[in-house]
Amino acid sequence: MTETMFTETIMSHSILVAPLQGWCTPIDEIPDAVFAGRMLGDGVAIDPIGNVVHSPCDGEILSVAASKHAVVVRSREGAEILIHIGIDTVTLQGEGFVVHVSPGDQVQAGQPLITFDPDLLAGRVKSLVTPIIITNAHEFGMRIPSLNTMLEVGDPLLELEQRSGPTQDGFAIDAASANAQLTVGHEYGVHARPAAVLAGAAKQFAAEISVAAHGRSANARSAVGWMSLGLRKSDLVEITAVGVDAQSAVDGLRNLLREGALSEREPAAEKQAALSSEGPRSPAAHLHGVASKLTGVVASRGFAIGHAVRLEHVEMAIDEAGRGLELETTELERARDQVRRQLQQVASSAGSVARSVIGAHLEFLDDWELVAAARRSIANGKSAAYAWRRAVRDSTDLLLNLADARLAERIDDLLDIEAQVLRALHPVAADASPAWRALPEQAVVIARDLKPSQFIALDVARLAGICLAEGGPTSHVAILAAAAGIPVLVALGAELLEVRNTTWLLLDAEQGVLQIAPSSTERAAAEHFVTRSRQRRVIECSAAHQDCHTSDGTRVCVYANLGSVAEAETAMAQGAEGCGLLRTEFLFLERATAPDETEQRELYQAIASTLAGLPLVIRTLDNGGDKPIPYVPLPAEDNPALGMRGIRSSLWQEDLLRTQLRAILQVSPAKQCKVLLPMVTDVQEIDHVKAIVEALARDMGRTAPVSLGVMIETPAAALLTAQIAARVDFLSIGTNDLTQYTLAMDRGNAALASRLDALHPAVLRLIAMCISDARQHECPVTVCGGVASDPAAVPLLIGLGVRELSIVPGMIPQHKALLRTLSINSCSSLAREALQLESSQAVRALLMQFNPGVVRFDKPLARKAAVDG
Repeated sequence: MTETMFTETIMSHSILVAPLQGWCTPIDEIPDAVFAGRMLGDGVAIDPIGNVVHSPCDGEILSVAASKHAVVVRSREGAEILIHIGIDTVTLQGEGFVVHVSPGDQVQAGQPLITFDPDLLAGRVKSLVTPIIITNAHEFGMRIPSLNTMLEVGDPLLELEQRSGPTQDGFAIDAASANAQLTVGHEYGVHARPAAVLAGAAKQFAAEISVAAHGRSANARSAVGWMSLGLRKSDLVEITAVGVDAQSAVDGLRNLLREGALSEREPAAEKQAALSSEGPRSPAAHLHGVASKLTGVVASRGFAIGHAVRLEHVEMAIDEAGRGLELETTELERARDQVRRQLQQVASSAGSVARSVIGAHLEFLDDWELVAAARRSIANGKSAAYAWRRAVRDSTDLLLNLADARLAERIDDLLDIEAQVLRALHPVAADASPAWRALPEQAVVIARDLKPSQFIALDVARLAGICLAEGGPTSHVAILAAAAGIPVLVALGAELLEVRNTTWLLLDAEQGVLQIAPSSTERAAAEHFVTRSRQRRVIECSAAHQDCHTSDGTRVCVYANLGSVAEAETAMAQGAEGCGLLRTEFLFLERATAPDETEQRELYQAIASTLAGLPLVIRTLDNGGDKPIPYVPLPAEDNPALGMRGIRSSLWQEDLLRTQLRAILQVSPAKQCKVLLPMVTDVQEIDHVKAIVEALARDMGRTAPVSLGVMIETPAAALLTAQIAARVDFLSIGTNDLTQYTLAMDRGNAALASRLDALHPAVLRLIAMCISDARQHECPVTVCGGVASDPAAVPLLIGLGVRELSIVPGMIPQHKALLRTLSINSCSSLAREALQLESSQAVRALLMQFNPGVVRFDKPLARKAAVDG
């Protein structure tokens, strides 16, 4: 019997063999920016001659794409190899492919994995070039011995050297083996700390140990592997060991998994964290006085892990006294011209979203009031710098006094323009300001606030995420970051600024949580999660432009909620099937007078043209409540949320409504646009607006019918759905306001934010009633409120009968991918059960059981459930 020795080594060597016959091509030459840009990892490609994909190594099948065009194999050394047959082959939806393996299968090098029809593919996809990508390439050194050569199946393809980690040195496994099945007794399941304890215990044995549950397996020496199984109390686990001490290994892990054994090793603070479903806390519960977790507001969705990089803004010192009227006036004009040229230069090569932000800055730069105020100050003996700053600060003070959160967020843009002009006036002083471009790899930027020009100056390739102590979710920085795919949390509070540079951070901009100084186990889990999320996102995006059907063939339309031309461009790139809600408030806010008919028509037409004929639902002006417009004076109200809102306000100032309707009715093609009325509570309001629309259409000579719809946002409208549906062409459920009015909780009250949940059974019953009553009149219903953008809620909405969703553009690929896995029967059963529950917490717990694949950083790598039931 030979003793097996396990040691920590710096490098271990392995060879992957060619899975296909064909020409070996550099990754840079793959005709797809995602692969060529190494967004999924590093590797090579093969331009195939054969038609069978073989395993490049001994290992395990991690996943097979639902459309059969891709497979991921994990080697014995831990390399995760994605083999993606051709480019854009996901669009074939499995046609032309035959899969020979399933996730969890153990395979040997050279074993057939997928057979494909090259003739069928060649005529219908972009390219047959097949990327072979190491998705966790950061863990390995890589050499390509056969680049630009013809390869046969089994020829050496890639040489990998593991950078670090446990490896075996000259081992010989004894034939002895042991196996046990048991249930998890640990009260809070196997999260980070229990996983670390179990992995550490497994390393004490010489035997090879695997653990399996829920159809997945993992190496018992890996804490990440344990967590990836998503083990909860009473789950069934199978432990298998092979080697000289196999039985001892199984017995030892079995004892740890029994009830109480792991609890004894868990500090009380971490027990409480697990009990509250917040996941394990960082070992450093407080770091120099900073809490281990901070909560904020999601401004751009996503996940990130990286090092803290603090960016501190130092306000430039300037002289108040000027050097003469002519000199200071000339200097101000020179500086404004310089900034204008710089902005125009950046705009010439920027994306559409950045161009729109720069356009706003150019407007501020040439704003008549700002320039006039600065010139008056110069005439009074002030310097150009002082005069410009004073003019800007007076304007920002005015915006603050309006007590409008959306307008207040424009202060950042004004201060940004202030700083740019001051830097042009005093370039020497500007040189001493922080170097915004100098970011390390995997940087999570921390700042009190961030200006748009500062974001544009950042190296996005090195930027993992952004955390701001202040700021708002609709700021231009938030819009720019969302367009670039950078997750952002804002309003994290002053405590954020105490976090030291280089501290590890986990940024969860789905749940609004920033975890500070996570453990190495948590970091590893998060890195694995982010890698898989990026891989999944690429696959989701590749299929996002296809029509969406559930697994049993039911058509579901996925539209976008929009507020601008730039958002329409983004939505089209993400696979939107049209616009289910155009918020026209964006035209009326942040200005001194209402937009005239021509301006409105041109903007609506621009959005319609961007949508290329796809449906465009335009909601009439929804002002009042939390969206006051300074030039639309409404009567004083003790409770604006219950006063002049939506259609009430429009009918109170009918001239504005008529102007907007005339602009909408002129959009071409005529049948593309639909009119949506907000905050309707009775049928008389609908009849009144219908009469106006019909009269305007006659006056304009329009013959095409006008599609008119109503927002269901109040319990009154929901209860009158049958009567409303008989009068209109479509309905749209606005769950944000419907929840507010049903639960009698103010949307703006931070103290009630955690309880204001659209998944409250009372709200769900109103939605179900609305859909049922609308179906009697064959009136289609769209859900456009915030809950429609929540992946966890999608199966429930489908079960309630929803067949149209209108969501934030960035969520469209993920939603379509999720919808394709659902069946109507299982979703209907889910909805019936949810409607009988007593609280939103109970509903969300049910949804997590139904689809635990909707995960968070504090529950990493939860298994993907078979969500079609």
